[in-house]
Amino acid sequence: MITSTNLIARYAETDAQGVVHHASYLVWFEEARSDFLRQRGLAYSDMERDGFFVMVTGVEVSYRAPAFFEDRITVETTLEKARSRMLEFSYKIRNQENRLLVEGRTRHLVVGADRKPHGLPKAVLDKLTPSSC
Repeated sequence: MITSTNLIARYAETDAQGVVHHASYLVWFEEARSDFLRQRGLAYSDMERDGFFVMVTGVEVSYRAPAFFEDRITVETTLEKARSRMLEFSYKIRNQENRLLVEGRTRHLVVGADRKPHGLPKAVLDKLTPSSC
C-alpha cells in the first residue's frame, strides 16, 4: 500500500537561500509515516497508550534535487516490511512539478513500555499488512 501526504515547505525548514535544510526531510518522513498509520486506521498515540513504541533504528536518504520555500510537497510512503517487532518504510518526495527530490527508507523496532523489543498485537499487524506486505 502506498499513501500520499501533502505538505508545504515552511520558511523555518529552509536556509538563508530558501533551500529546504537536509534534516527537514526526516521530519517529513515522520509526518508521512504518521499519516500512513492514520490512513490504515491506526495512530501512534493509540499505540503508545497501549504500551507500544516504534523506535527508529536506521535511516537512509538520497537527495536528488532541492526543495524550496513554499514548494508543494508530496511524500509517497510505502510499508516495505512488517514483522511483529520490525517495520520498514520507504519514501519518495516530489515537488509540485512531480520532480523527484528525495528517496529514503526508515527501519523501526517495536518496543514495550520497558523499552525492550516487543511484538505488535495481531490486530495492529492486520491493519498494517495488506496481503502483499
